[in-house]
Amino acid sequence: MSEKLYPNIINGEHVPALSGKTLALQNPATGEALGMIPLSGADDIDKAVAAARSALNGKWGRQAASARTKILFKAAELMNARAKEIAELESRNMGKPVMHVMGEVKQAIEDFEYFAGAASKVEGRVPPVHPVFFGYTLKEPVGVVGAITPWNYPIMLESWKLAPALAAGCTVVLKPSEIAPCTANILVEILHEAGCPEGTINLVHGTGESAGAALVKHPGVNKISFTGGTDTGRAIMKECANDMKRVMLELGGKSPAIVCEDANLNDAVLSSVFTIFYSAGQSCEARSRIYVHDSLYDSFVEKFVAATKQLVIGDPLDKNTHIGALAHPSRLPIMQKFIEAAKQGGGKILCGGEQLKGGIYDQGCFFAPTVIVDLPEDNLCVQEEIFGPIVVISKFISDDDALAKANGVKYGLCATLYTENMPRATKFIRGLHSGIVTLNTPATALPGLPFGGVKQSGVGREMAMDTLESYLETKTVLSGVTGKPINPFGLTLS
Repeated sequence: MSEKLYPNIINGEHVPALSGKTLALQNPATGEALGMIPLSGADDIDKAVAAARSALNGKWGRQAASARTKILFKAAELMNARAKEIAELESRNMGKPVMHVMGEVKQAIEDFEYFAGAASKVEGRVPPVHPVFFGYTLKEPVGVVGAITPWNYPIMLESWKLAPALAAGCTVVLKPSEIAPCTANILVEILHEAGCPEGTINLVHGTGESAGAALVKHPGVNKISFTGGTDTGRAIMKECANDMKRVMLELGGKSPAIVCEDANLNDAVLSSVFTIFYSAGQSCEARSRIYVHDSLYDSFVEKFVAATKQLVIGDPLDKNTHIGALAHPSRLPIMQKFIEAAKQGGGKILCGGEQLKGGIYDQGCFFAPTVIVDLPEDNLCVQEEIFGPIVVISKFISDDDALAKANGVKYGLCATLYTENMPRATKFIRGLHSGIVTLNTPATALPGLPFGGVKQSGVGREMAMDTLESYLETKTVLSGVTGKPINPFGLTLS
């Protein structure tokens, strides 16, 4: 067992949990021991929130916007210098191919650069009001932010939250997932090296049930920014209602891809293979439902299965690997639950459908990329988020049929459309109940474009100026211009 401890970082100090308890980490591809994290609780959260409040009212709160800009640009520079180290550690911790993680690290760097530039662009307004009054608005940080991040894109999603919060002048308590927490330590160390004063960014490790719940409930926290499952997000929203905390929730998805009859077939196939099997399907915007026009359906399915069988599944540190391990052993029985649901629903499994075993797979959590057809729309595999390398392909006969099926779930995060007909594309873009629509591309998340969903996919948007605004409160200032207090009642005093 590796004895390396990835400690909490509170008020600039590396500390264990007050309980002294730890949780062992392992590489999901090899079973190799990676080290330990503290199992923190409410007392650790208390210390972190107190440090964040002190920094908010002290050194960080007195920083000029231009100083925040310099610190965030410096953080991006330091991240770039350690990109290889970060990517390799995250690959070992989460099981994702290192070449894919490197792209996510680069986007995290871009996020810090984007919000570094935005920090000095926060402006109030001077709206025209009655001539005897002068009114204006100020933008102020919302306060202490509790950031709770998932295991599927650790460094990237931590950056999605930390960069705008710090740019807005907030202070942060970060609680990363206990499944893939290692690179959070590097990120927080980098922010301190870049110039963030002690207490500005605090890191507390632990489980959601203990550390996460304590952070959500803490009265000293002004906003919770959470990425994770919809059921957890719903519980967080209810808890935050008790003291009216601000919330940002980036939750589940069951995203569709729609392949129209005028699409380029080969391009649509290859793009769709990426949209579901990137990150082994462990992505909130994975397009796990593919609807193909009846005229292309048979050819699409045949080509899609052939392309899927070309994917290289194996060592995440090998640059030729397309799909690595699932992030944790607990994911394997969940995959099997969906496979059984597909079989019970009369679906045909054209490839995959099982855990990979033997050779390099024996010590890891590998699941074969799976293609299922002939499922009814009410099947569990069609309606619920799988978060794994399983896709359902179905046919449609008209644009209205495709829209009805695409919109027929409780989620609304992302949808991808393949067509070369722009009027048709416009109809679909307007008709899809989705926070994001991509046209003829698998890409979904670029700094500057809002990322988030509708329906049960969440509340709020990440990665854009809309995000920065959500970490700010508006204060209205109104003054008279007559030089003395106004006397509306017209009373007199002797």
